[in-house]
Amino acid sequence: MRFTFLADQPDALATIAQWYFDAWGYRVAGSSVDRIKARLQQALNRDRAPLLVLALDDEAIVGVAELKIREMDIYPELEYWLGGVYVPPPHRGKTIASRAVGRVVELAQSFGIETLHLQTEKLDGGLYGRLGWRPLAQVNYRGLDVLVMEKRLAGSG
Repeated sequence: MRFTFLADQPDALATIAQWYFDAWGYRVAGSSVDRIKARLQQALNRDRAPLLVLALDDEAIVGVAELKIREMDIYPELEYWLGGVYVPPPHRGKTIASRAVGRVVELAQSFGIETLHLQTEKLDGGLYGRLGWRPLAQVNYRGLDVLVMEKRLAGSG
């Protein structure tokens, strides 16, 4: 498995937008695959947030993860977020999500980011708890109970 950026494979945008809509977007009023595609256009970066990392097995996309900016509007002071971690069902259980999260963390560190945040519907922290993320708060956001978590990055003190 190797990683690349959506910026290097922009033809994957439609597939990822559909995955995101099917996994989460259908629950958001006014969401559509086209709106998700438009948002993802802003993640066509390699050297700064926002960006999207693709996990590839041969040339097949087997997972994705994003470095986002201000994902939750109720936390405007929290700038950098991990989000959009998705692995299609046939590829789950192979550590792809963990490795994609690790790649985004590495990139964030290389950009000088000191702390990352995320939100998860797994109120016990799930995968992220196992990867060392700390819970900050449980909130109801847009009608869903989510756990907000953070990770202080190495070298940030």
